Amino acid sequence: MTLQPSDGSFAGATRYVLDEELAQIVNISMALEMPLLLKGEPGTGKTMLAHAIAESLNMPLIVLNVKSSMKLVEALYQYDTLTRLNDSRFGDSRRDVSSIEEYIKMGKIGQAFTADHRTVLLIDEIDKADTDFQDDMLDVLDQMEFDIIEIDKTMSARHRPVIIITSNAKKDLSDPFLGRCNFHHIAFPDPKMMRKIIGVHFPDIHDDLVDNAITAFYHMRELEAVEKRPATRELINWIRALNADPDFKPKRLAKGDVPFLGVLFKKSGDYERASAFVNRRKMF
Repeated sequence: MTLQPSDGSFAGATRYVLDEELAQIVNISMALEMPLLLKGEPGTGKTMLAHAIAESLNMPLIVLNVKSSMKLVEALYQYDTLTRLNDSRFGDSRRDVSSIEEYIKMGKIGQAFTADHRTVLLIDEIDKADTDFQDDMLDVLDQMEFDIIEIDKTMSARHRPVIIITSNAKKDLSDPFLGRCNFHHIAFPDPKMMRKIIGVHFPDIHDDLVDNAITAFYHMRELEAVEKRPATRELINWIRALNADPDFKPKRLAKGDVPFLGVLFKKSGDYERASAFVNRRKMF
């Protein structure tokens, strides 16, 4: 069941546990028509929030995955010169090769601007981009338009998208960028909130398994020198693995027996540290 309040505000979705403060900043950002910048470590639900908003408000979701080498124009549009050249040489295209516009393809931001209906635009991991990309992108999102130089045409947004921008805080964002966004830091869920999240994904699972798994999970997250700590996604997959093993007994977790470490830790060094920790606990 999709949650869709009659007033068009966001109140959560079927598989997204939402706290009151986050719901407020989402709705304020939509009312003020400002981008919402979300920071937090991987696995805190930043990306999934955009999916939840799109589900709740019945809007299409457009995702721009930012890469370190990306230029802003790639997010706006691309001019396919190679295809035009081939069409001109071989003459087997249905497109008018004399028209450059036939070979203009919208990028993710361009798609959000030209969509027939209001969309949710997720700009994921903006901290991967350089400062010029960030600031120029905010200019475009402020003005809700951009120029296609090749055809001397200005593309204006038909509908202002709901804009969610995520950052893993690996690189500082510029002050002008921060000043033009609303901001919310999503902290990693505490055990109580995590219990609610697990309840959404596993409504019929036995309490003993969930309680012991959550306790063991937070112990494993506290291991020193771990490069990539297991996040909510790993916990969900781990519980799925534990639940699928007919011979597994939840009390094993309380005794320090933690199976399927490869579901929680994805880097070799982290896996080795976790294995050594578990083996030491088994000795006592």
